[in-house]
Amino acid sequence: MATFLHEIVVMWLAHTLRSWARRRRGYVAGSEAKIAVGPRRGRKSDLSVYLRGKVPALADTLVRTPPHIVVEVVSPRPRDARRDRVEKIRDYAAAGIAYYWILDPQLRTLEVLELEMGGQYRVALSRSSGKARVPGCPGLILDLDDLWTEVEEADRQGRGTKRR
Repeated sequence: MATFLHEIVVMWLAHTLRSWARRRRGYVAGSEAKIAVGPRRGRKSDLSVYLRGKVPALADTLVRTPPHIVVEVVSPRPRDARRDRVEKIRDYAAAGIAYYWILDPQLRTLEVLELEMGGQYRVALSRSSGKARVPGCPGLILDLDDLWTEVEEADRQGRGTKRR
């Protein structure tokens, strides 16, 4: 079950990625889009980005067109973090997904993994603050300080409205 923090981060990223993707005639899909990672297996990422010319059919329930980017926002449970950092890395690499982003709101880190020719991911970017130019996404700059400011603001408001 996703936390409110998780959803704030996903929506911030969705807004930012959609603005970037639409300028390139691409699309951003949410967490119910199941991406094929095997003949009969799929994974649901938090977000997936499809660029012009590589967009799945609208009726697809198991998307066999690899997205350009998949994004996972790490949940605080160790089981979920392990799945995002170990199991999904193997699956997304095997599916041929060029970029895998892992955003951890607890650690306040962003890792962008890039698929290499040998079918393994390498870390292309690792940041925790500032403005990050994102590999594989010309013109996309993520302002991580803006994201963490929004998270802190929500935290302050949430603490102020807790029932006693």
